[in-house]
Amino acid sequence: MIKYKLECEECKNSFDSWFSSSKEYDKLKKLNLINCNRCDSREVKKSLMSPQILNNKDFLRKNKNLNEKKLLYFKSKVKEYQKFIKNNFEYVGENFTYEARSIHYDSKKKRSKGIYGNASKKEIKSLKDEGIETQIIPWFNDKEN
Repeated sequence: MIKYKLECEECKNSFDSWFSSSKEYDKLKKLNLINCNRCDSREVKKSLMSPQILNNKDFLRKNKNLNEKKLLYFKSKVKEYQKFIKNNFEYVGENFTYEARSIHYDSKKKRSKGIYGNASKKEIKSLKDEGIETQIIPWFNDKEN
């Protein structure tokens, strides 16, 4: 949709009108189907228009609110995953890489639960190079909102 400011050449009336496209306006104008809403004259032309510019402060405020909502949604989903992991996996802390290797290489050391813990990017890469599958999950401490 496009909005044009139109002006009647007969009575000098100025008014706005919506069209599905600029081509639609041209087509209606050519067929002489555009008329003044005051005097019904067909002598109507487009007048100068300025584009509608968003108020930068409004845009930033709305965008900030949207980003805050997205962040809150993301955090709530991460917290749901964290709760699931805490309830269904065993926390091994800083021993994660050691425990992961032990489980992978020692068939007798199978656990009834999976494990989770802390590891550096370098340690994770090393585990993956050895064929040990791991997942990195964003984590918020309970103290963080």
